[in-house]
Amino acid sequence: MTSLDPRALRNAFGTFMTGVTVVTSNDANGHPLGFTANSFTSVSLDPPLVLVCLANSSTNYESLIAADGFAVSILSETQTEVSNTFARPVDDRFAHVEWRLGPVGSPLIEGASAWFDCAMHKIVDAGDHVILIGEVKAFDNTPAPGLGYVRGAYVTPSTTAGALTQDTGIIVSALIERAGQVLLVDAGDGALAPPEAVVGSEGVSAALDKLIEATGLTAKPGFVYSVYEDADRKRQHIAFLCQAADEGPQKGTFVPLDDASFGTVTDAATRTMLERLSEESRLGDFGIYYGDQISGEVRPITREGL
Repeated sequence: MTSLDPRALRNAFGTFMTGVTVVTSNDANGHPLGFTANSFTSVSLDPPLVLVCLANSSTNYESLIAADGFAVSILSETQTEVSNTFARPVDDRFAHVEWRLGPVGSPLIEGASAWFDCAMHKIVDAGDHVILIGEVKAFDNTPAPGLGYVRGAYVTPSTTAGALTQDTGIIVSALIERAGQVLLVDAGDGALAPPEAVVGSEGVSAALDKLIEATGLTAKPGFVYSVYEDADRKRQHIAFLCQAADEGPQKGTFVPLDDASFGTVTDAATRTMLERLSEESRLGDFGIYYGDQISGEVRPITREGL
């Protein structure tokens, strides 16, 4: 379990806000209950508050609005079936997964990328939903990549990369973030850029692994952050958002995620991508860019319930 240090909480929030989650609590008889959702959002660091949205029509509605608290387990990329179990009408969802009680008393899903155990702070009516605001009393996170859900489908680093390996003329880059900073390396002629490489016959996943390994960091891909056509180099560019462990890089340097740090990034498309990452990290609300190196659209990762 990680201490409630604001910096540690901020890092955990920034890492996992877009993942698929299982929200859990206990009913009046102490029986565990839960449902799959990806409407989990940070509200405040001081005090540490998070919120989830629950439909008034949910079978869990009466129990949750009467509960003393709830927990949020951010599922790892290997837990698709756990997500499906808690999204379907099942008599005893907890009979099909490994779980334990958290420090505050709500059930936690074993093997999750992260979890937040909360006391109920406030309940807000919001149309046909209710907003449950919880105060984080205990939490923990791991380097395990989270499970994403975008445009009606699950997204994991392995499936996303695997689907792209049949493409040709691809540049892959790693946006390696840690504690509000991003890794930049020498791109030549005094310019800096995130680590990148041309993908060969090994495929996107292997190329990305080698790219990260060359930095000397322990980092794992999170999700595809940007996909765009680079007309100047006649290649498709795919950027993965990655989270690094707390260690020094053998290649490159970490710089703060703010516009002032990107003055030596000479590639306009890369600088725009970094500026977007800076803003989205501040807000804790991420999207995926599609387009070319000049213009495109950012498609937000859905926060509505599955």
